[in-house]
Amino acid sequence: MTAPVFDLTGRVAVVTGASSGIGEAIAVGLAAMGVKVGCVARQSDRLTAVVAGILERGGSAVAAPATVVDRQAVVGAVDHIAAELGPITLAVNSAGIADAHPAESMPVEQFTRLYDTNVTGVFLSCQAEARHMIANGGGSIVNIASMSGSIANRGLFQAHYNSAKAAVIHMGRSLAWEWADRGVRVNTISPGYTNTPMARRPEQVDLMAGYARDTPLGRNAEPEEIVGPAVFLLGDAAAFVTGVDLLVDGGHTIW
Repeated sequence: MTAPVFDLTGRVAVVTGASSGIGEAIAVGLAAMGVKVGCVARQSDRLTAVVAGILERGGSAVAAPATVVDRQAVVGAVDHIAAELGPITLAVNSAGIADAHPAESMPVEQFTRLYDTNVTGVFLSCQAEARHMIANGGGSIVNIASMSGSIANRGLFQAHYNSAKAAVIHMGRSLAWEWADRGVRVNTISPGYTNTPMARRPEQVDLMAGYARDTPLGRNAEPEEIVGPAVFLLGDAAAFVTGVDLLVDGGHTIW
């Protein structure tokens, strides 16, 4: 029996949302495994620092500042990464925003702004990445959703965020079947409560200790703990896995 293959050395990946949180952890983690990483984010200063850190540790990376809500910018960023690093066969889409507001008084502008980034931005990223992968003979895309796409979070007024993450999960299933016969796998990771800058927003920071107590493993995740699941789904060890939503939540949703 052949052992599963987790080696990604020399492959080229696009990581959106690479300037902080889970996206940064995945970009750094992939680079440490020998992946050439194209880092995409709208915060160019922070993005430059992340790439510089990868290069200082001997990794290969390039910065491609772009906002994922701008189709032309996304296409340009992905094209730039391919020109600098080579054929793209891997992608992780982690760019996203969060805020809270009671549903009955939420301004439509707030709802639309979040959907533009968290849903349309993921689609535009997948679209640009898949075009390269299809031309290159296939690849693997992992979208970062949230367990909030499967549950309603107690204490957080975020109907727009929860429903947007549910959309990302189902988008993954839909794209998985569309692109399966062209060699592109699409999967989703849904993290539980994770110690990222997003978790430090005012409406959530005071709730994090309670969420840790409510999680069977007794704590919240660190961003680096999402790297391993991403490596699995990206690589040949998951060659027969597509259209899956992988919950990485410390058991939170089993209650």
